Amino acid sequence: MKVHVLQHVPFEGIGSMTSWLSAHDARVTYSRFYESAILPDPAGSDLIIALGGPMSVNDEASFPWLTMEKQFVRDAIQRGLPVIGTCLGAQLIANALGSRVYPNSQKEIGWFEIEATPCADDVFRFPQKATVFHWHGETFDLPAGATRLAKSAACANQAFQVGKRAIGLQFHLETTPESLDSIINNCRHELIEAAYVQTESSLRAASSIEYANINRLMEDLLSYVMREC
Repeated sequence: MKVHVLQHVPFEGIGSMTSWLSAHDARVTYSRFYESAILPDPAGSDLIIALGGPMSVNDEASFPWLTMEKQFVRDAIQRGLPVIGTCLGAQLIANALGSRVYPNSQKEIGWFEIEATPCADDVFRFPQKATVFHWHGETFDLPAGATRLAKSAACANQAFQVGKRAIGLQFHLETTPESLDSIINNCRHELIEAAYVQTESSLRAASSIEYANINRLMEDLLSYVMREC
């Protein structure tokens, strides 16, 4: 299996996905945009993973590679390739497919509940309720033809699916204690008291069970998008 990862900052990596990819003998390559904007031919990959980052998809003037990245993501989805986007990655998928990305009414940083939305049987199905890790300030309109998979009290569009194998997540199912520590150390300045922004101590108080639950859900999602490959 050939997996290509779109990584925007060094402190947001694939986290718990490492175990699933190793178990499936994946050969993982990267476009690390903080080092180089080189992108491969998407046809050479079996799975595309677009990670998070503190920038906005609208920041093309500051990060010109965003234009190329959106085209890459669009091409991959049009080819029917499995594509998973987390946080910024989900916003990239939405924007690449023509949808608006804009500030959400509330920043959402912490361990908060999502709720599955009614949808057809031929899409990925989340548990009716699940506590997951969030770190985002923007949201998006759903792309044309997309199915909304989950919502939260702070954000209407938490997860969506396009076609059979492209899924965007506003939240981070790949989070581990190590990856949480990394993002806190680099983005601590965003922890400003608000209705849906938890304190650093609350972020770090998550139990091993909570991590296990989201990481298992991440594995289920990876297996789902690769089911017909």
